[in-house]
Amino acid sequence: MSTRIKIAGGRNIAMKVPPHLYEATVRFYRDVVGLKPLDNHPPAVGFEFGANQLWIDRVEALSQAEIWLEVVTEDVPTAAKQFESAGTVRCDEIEPLPEDFEGFWISNPASIIHIVSKPGQY
Repeated sequence: MSTRIKIAGGRNIAMKVPPHLYEATVRFYRDVVGLKPLDNHPPAVGFEFGANQLWIDRVEALSQAEIWLEVVTEDVPTAAKQFESAGTVRCDEIEPLPEDFEGFWISNPASIIHIVSKPGQY
């Protein structure tokens, strides 16, 4: 019997948006919904989204928007082994992470991208 480590939902939600929809999407959340902008990661555009942070990322190669989620754990190496043993697809090539970042990218069975990292790191 193996010991499972604690993995929890993180507070970051990334909305990857194609260029032709980017400005309208930012205006929607800022002007129509009235969310409070975040200024802690310029030039990224983010908003307070309840207890979460919603990041709107312009992505050149997309034709439609995607949602990316964050899961957090204190033990990233063990989480990697846990996901691997469950057959979870790891996709680190999806987006570069900073050199000193402890984390990685996975895809769930429905092809939703998740970043796995330590709390507060991203």
